[in-house]
Amino acid sequence: MSVNTVTHLNFRGDAHAALTFYQSVFGGDLAVVTYKDAGNVQEPSEADQVMWGQVSAAGGFRVMAYDVPSSLPYSKGENAFFVSVRGETAEEITAYWEKLRDGASVLQPLEPAQWAPLYGMLTDRFGVTWVIDVVSPYGAS
Repeated sequence: MSVNTVTHLNFRGDAHAALTFYQSVFGGDLAVVTYKDAGNVQEPSEADQVMWGQVSAAGGFRVMAYDVPSSLPYSKGENAFFVSVRGETAEEITAYWEKLRDGASVLQPLEPAQWAPLYGMLTDRFGVTWVIDVVSPYGAS
C-alpha cells in the first residue's frame, strides 16, 4: 500500500493555463479532464474548463488543479487549494476518511464516482479541505 498527498489548486477558468505553465517549469506529463470529457457539464460556457488536471514529473513534482464551477463560491486567494490524498485501496482510503471525518463538514460523501472507485471531500475541524480518492488510471491529456 502507498498513499500520496498532493496540493490541489483551485482556479476559476485558469486551471489549464496554470497547469501548462507548471509543466513548462517542472517538466513531466500533463493530464486534463474537462467537464465535457467527464459528462458533467452544469453550465455550457464552462464545458471546456478543467474538472481534474495534474502535472506529474519524474523527479517527484506533482500538482493537481481544477476550475471551480460558477455555481460554487470562489474568491481568488481564498480556498485556493485542497490537500488531495490518493491511495491504492478502498480499505486504506476509507480508514483515512473515517479519521479525518471526526468533527469535519462532509462536502461530498465517500462513495464511488465516475472517475474513481471511491471519492469524497470534507473540510476538517481546522478548516482544511481534503479530497480523498482511490487512484484510477486515466490516459487522456
